[in-house]
Amino acid sequence: MAHNTQTALITGSTSGIGRELANCFAQDKYNLILVGRDQHTLDATAQEVRQEYGVEVTTIVKDLFQRQAPFEVYDQVKASGKQVDVLVNDAGQGQYGTFDTTDINRELDIVQLNIGAYLVLTKLYLQEMKARNEGRILLVGSIAGELPGPLQAVYHGTKAFINSWVESIQEENKDSNVTITNLLPGLTDTDFFNKADMTRAKNVAEGSKADPAEVAKDGYKALMAGERKVVSGFLNKVQVTTSNVLPDALVAANVHKQSAPIDGDESAK
Repeated sequence: MAHNTQTALITGSTSGIGRELANCFAQDKYNLILVGRDQHTLDATAQEVRQEYGVEVTTIVKDLFQRQAPFEVYDQVKASGKQVDVLVNDAGQGQYGTFDTTDINRELDIVQLNIGAYLVLTKLYLQEMKARNEGRILLVGSIAGELPGPLQAVYHGTKAFINSWVESIQEENKDSNVTITNLLPGLTDTDFFNKADMTRAKNVAEGSKADPAEVAKDGYKALMAGERKVVSGFLNKVQVTTSNVLPDALVAANVHKQSAPIDGDESAK
């Protein structure tokens, strides 16, 4: 049980895995700072968490597609005098379609959200945590970072960056008391696929998806145990292990087949 003066900051906290992670922390009596783009949704989430768990919940409205937004989140928290004991970087998006037909401006936004916001918030809070020699950071990566991703090339690329970068900073900080954990989910039942226009992909339309509450529990448990990496779900562990053995071209072909559109049109819509 965490002491109730500890605070967790969570991005992407109003739905999916981020929302379930908020429940995990609140259940252990962490106070929360929830970051999202929509004030109404944030307020509703905060009220639900307060009523169910009796913890303090602060909301920050920021669009993390914007380059300055994560710096502004940090400055706003700093100005409030709150100490962030746990940072959870969860917010992320993708875009479905062949790379030659997708929207480059949306993809640049995705790179900023999936990579830029992670870098900024992790750097700023890692510096604080190292100065105190305590703290925890949970990064929500994806098994997509372990696999080539035809029809989601940029999203898979951003997660491959995250996976490589996390391993580097974990090594750099292995002698500190700061815990850095990478959570790698697979297909999860969230709004991600609607935002990515990916609901017509075969694996999304016809395949089974993990419960975000179970994925969040896997990540929370790993974080609290000080683990460096957790792949959530047995079949996802198998897929990652297999991809490390098979030639990359074969893995790419398999992923392409699994994520092919049921309507046969691979172009972005």
